[in-house]
Amino acid sequence: MIGVFDSGYGGLTVLKEFVRQLPQYDYCYLGDNARAPYGCRSFETVYRYTLECVRHLFRQGCRLVILACNTASAKALRSIQQRDLPLMAPTGRVLGVIRPSVEAVGGCTQSGTVGIFGTAGTVLSLSYPMEIAKLYPHIRVFQEACPMWVPLVESNEHQSAGADYFVRQHIDRLLEQNAEIDTVVLACTHYPLLLNKIEQYTPARIRIISQGNIVARSLQDYLHRHPEMEQSLSKNHARIFQTTDSPEMFDRYASIFFEEEIKSVRIEN
Repeated sequence: MIGVFDSGYGGLTVLKEFVRQLPQYDYCYLGDNARAPYGCRSFETVYRYTLECVRHLFRQGCRLVILACNTASAKALRSIQQRDLPLMAPTGRVLGVIRPSVEAVGGCTQSGTVGIFGTAGTVLSLSYPMEIAKLYPHIRVFQEACPMWVPLVESNEHQSAGADYFVRQHIDRLLEQNAEIDTVVLACTHYPLLLNKIEQYTPARIRIISQGNIVARSLQDYLHRHPEMEQSLSKNHARIFQTTDSPEMFDRYASIFFEEEIKSVRIEN
C-alpha cells in the first residue's frame, strides 16, 4: 500500500487527489487526531510522533509513505529519511509535501516574490525559505503564520462569517510585508477548505498554489522514475482509514475533507 500520514484531517485533501489521479493503487491513511495539532509542538515532539506513525504504516505493509502534513514534513522528514528509514524499512521510502510545492513555485512567480501561509510550526522551521533558496536563490520569500485557520476548518467553521475576519487578517499581514508578492503557497493541507475565502480577499493578480494536485502529480512522476517501487505496489483500489482517536468523530469530520463517506478504525498510539 501507499501510506498517507497527517496529524489530523488535512492530509485527506492530498489523498483525495491521489485517488482521483492514481485510483488504481491501495492507500492506507493514518490521522494522529488524538495528538493533533502538530503545528504548535516542538521539533522533538513532532519527530517522535511522526516516527511512531510512520513505523505503524510500514508494519501495515506500506512500501511508500507520504507525509501529507507540512509540519511533519518540516520537522521530521529529513531525520526519518536519514536516521531511521535504513533500519526501519531499508527498501521503503518516505516523502513529504514541501519539496513538490517548492518546485511548483519557480514556474509561477514573475516578480520573484513569494508568500507562504502556514502553521506556526511550519513557519518557524524556515523549511520553505530554505528549500526555495536551494532551487531558486533569486526568489524572495515572506511568511505568515495563521494559527486560527486549522481550528476553523476542524471545527467546521471555515464557511462561517467569522472565518472571513481571520482569513482577511492574515492576507493583509502577508501583503504588508511586501507588495510585490505575486504567488502564495498554502503550506498546510487544511487550507484548501478555506480556498474560496482566500481567493475572495487575495488580489486577482496573485496566484495561489494549493498542494493536493501538485503532490499527486509529483507522486505520479516519482513512480514513473522508480519503476521498482511502482511494480511493488498493490493495485486493488483499496482505501483504509485509521485514526488514533474516536472513529465516529473522525468519520464525521473526515467526510468534509475527503468529500466522501468513509469508515475508519482506531489504532493505539
